[in-house]
Amino acid sequence: MLIDRRRYRRIVVLTGAGISAASGLRTYRGPGGVWEEHDVERLGHVGALADRPADVWKLFGGMRQSVMGARPNQAHDALARWEAELEGDQEFLLVTQNVDGLHQMAGSRNVCEIHGNVLYSKCSNPDCTLPPFRDGESHASVVPSCRLCGNVLRPDVVLFGEELPALPSWTVKRALRDCDLFLAIGTSGSVAPASGYVRGAEYAGARTIYINLEPMKPPNPAFQEHYIGRAEAVLLQLLGM
Repeated sequence: MLIDRRRYRRIVVLTGAGISAASGLRTYRGPGGVWEEHDVERLGHVGALADRPADVWKLFGGMRQSVMGARPNQAHDALARWEAELEGDQEFLLVTQNVDGLHQMAGSRNVCEIHGNVLYSKCSNPDCTLPPFRDGESHASVVPSCRLCGNVLRPDVVLFGEELPALPSWTVKRALRDCDLFLAIGTSGSVAPASGYVRGAEYAGARTIYINLEPMKPPNPAFQEHYIGRAEAVLLQLLGM
């Protein structure tokens, strides 16, 4: 069923790794995903940062190199165009689990990166005043150190064992309170807290739509509509673009 883009006033879109597959980036849990090659849950854990920072950089540094060579695809472009064509009283929040920055590259403006951005680095010392900075190095051979305090630098992403930053969490919760259209695109729907966002949208009375290459297992009854296929193809069809 087509989405009448003029009808909805409070729109929340959640994206996962599947939306970037057409840009050449691997998904995490699907066939051929990163999890099949790397022990992401172990190497991407906050404990590994303290004990094995070189292994953490091996994982995320490699990911950074892949991301730097990627470009937005039709799905990213469609969401950016949708936002750009909003009427004055419409609100649009793009919440992404991805760390690749492709939504911003496509032109999306109101983007909430709940898991951070792999193209940025920051100090691992929470008391350090060094702000996160864009970093094009993979740091594959030498673990980098902070120029201010000497502690290990880390990718500016949320690791396993860490809480989501307060501001993104608050931003999403506020948007879901009066959401009337919610789309989840290219995500398995199984990773908390994002897996629970559709429930908040359902409570608000929103139309809820799931778009992914594979059906959700088990299905989440909070989604009213399920569309199985490539994100870029399904999204363009639903939006009539």
